[in-house]
Amino acid sequence: MSETTKPVVRAIGFIVNPIAGMGGTVGLKGTDGRDIFEKAVSLGAKPIAAVRAEKFLSELAPFKQSIYFLVGAGDMGEIEVEKHGFNYTVIGERRSQTSVEDTESIVRGIIEAKVDLLVFCGGDGTARDILKVVGTKLPVLGVPTGVKMHSAVFAINPKAAAYVVFGFLSGELPVREAEVMDVDEWAFREGRLSAELYGYVLSPYEPRLIQVSKIASPMSEDEVRSQTAIAVFVIEGMQAEMLYIVGPGTTTRVIGDLLDQEKTLLGVDLFVDKKIVGGDVNEEQILQVLKGRSAKIIVTPIGGQGFIFGRGNQQISSKVIRHVGLDNISIVATEGKVQGLKSLKVDTGDPALDLLFKARRFQVLVDYGRWQELGVE
Repeated sequence: MSETTKPVVRAIGFIVNPIAGMGGTVGLKGTDGRDIFEKAVSLGAKPIAAVRAEKFLSELAPFKQSIYFLVGAGDMGEIEVEKHGFNYTVIGERRSQTSVEDTESIVRGIIEAKVDLLVFCGGDGTARDILKVVGTKLPVLGVPTGVKMHSAVFAINPKAAAYVVFGFLSGELPVREAEVMDVDEWAFREGRLSAELYGYVLSPYEPRLIQVSKIASPMSEDEVRSQTAIAVFVIEGMQAEMLYIVGPGTTTRVIGDLLDQEKTLLGVDLFVDKKIVGGDVNEEQILQVLKGRSAKIIVTPIGGQGFIFGRGNQQISSKVIRHVGLDNISIVATEGKVQGLKSLKVDTGDPALDLLFKARRFQVLVDYGRWQELGVE
């Protein structure tokens, strides 16, 4: 290859939070703190960050010769980048247990290296850790790997993150200030959503590929009436002995309220014959109850984002969804929430399943016996 045809090499910082997302399927709603991480492991949680990181890197493979990585040592990025054959330099030291301090130290090294973009695999907690060091010094992009992802810095999935990197490095995408949000995990586990804006980072922007920050559902009189009408319609259609797997949200909680059952606001609950048979369950508990019986899933999209799976309800995993079947999924949302959505979104961690969702359109129950149709993007 002549000098004139050599590709321009762009430097990317890359950090993986190896424990991000492990609390999702086991119903812990996050892994902030060593005690919660150890509890997640004891419940059978498996690492998912490396899998998501590898999916992202595999999509970058065609551009391998034009990308150079500055990566965190060991489980914090080095292993995945090496596995996929990219050129890289390691920042930091390998550790059996990583910490916030490791993340912050690696970010400082990446900033000093003057990279074009910092990509991280994690959730809102990782975004906060990065924000503290990077500020607006360089653009940041999140590969969604956590349980809580309220921030506007995340791509909708790992493949989308790779496309954003392509677009940004080729000069086709602008950057914008993106909100870094996080919730209080302890309040979250107790059924209280306490979200806070921590600041802004610069981030590449492509509206079809980057999620917006979560928008809280308005609680006007019309919204409350609509939620009640939706719940009444759902309850009237409940079949005897059918298992209903009901996801988190204010709209789905009204179903429990009208049945005089204490449904968790931010957890997944199981109903049979209009009574809760499992409260705030994890993936394994759902799979156990599912054995040998028919079931339906009821979920509501996240306000502003449109995610019905993969954000805050990872207990309803790809295994659960495949067992139940896409035809047995009911989506409920007030008309006000639906008006703010262009489409629904999924990020199940199973690309083949995500494609099945994208191949169809869903009827969203917006009031008593009234639906609106939305596709999955």
